[in-house]
Amino acid sequence: MVSRRGSVADVAAAEGTFEVSDGDTARALGSGALDVLATPRLLAWCEAVTCAAAEPLGDGSTSLGTRVELEHLAASPVGEQVLVCAEPSFVDGRLLRFSVTATGRDGRLLATGQITRVVVDVQRFLSRLPT
Repeated sequence: MVSRRGSVADVAAAEGTFEVSDGDTARALGSGALDVLATPRLLAWCEAVTCAAAEPLGDGSTSLGTRVELEHLAASPVGEQVLVCAEPSFVDGRLLRFSVTATGRDGRLLATGQITRVVVDVQRFLSRLPT
């Protein structure tokens, strides 16, 4: 579950709580041989929280991830609850940058990083894609 809290220049902080399942492991996602939280899944959770933080956007707009820096610091076993938080750290027009953290149920810092998103007009963006 992801929820917004507070706001800075119309961009909110957000957080989400996720539980590591068998399908979230490095073994399941092909990013390693262990049954611990996979970095690609952790990154997806961080992105989901930054998406929630950027909403709601104007009609016909969405945000796209353009840059990711993530340090996965500690392993999480299947069954662990992970709290992912995104705080806006820089907002300039269409450019949104978030500081992200992930912590375990015991308060251990599992990951830290930054995710940059850009607000785009959906129709204009899609019209520029090669066909």
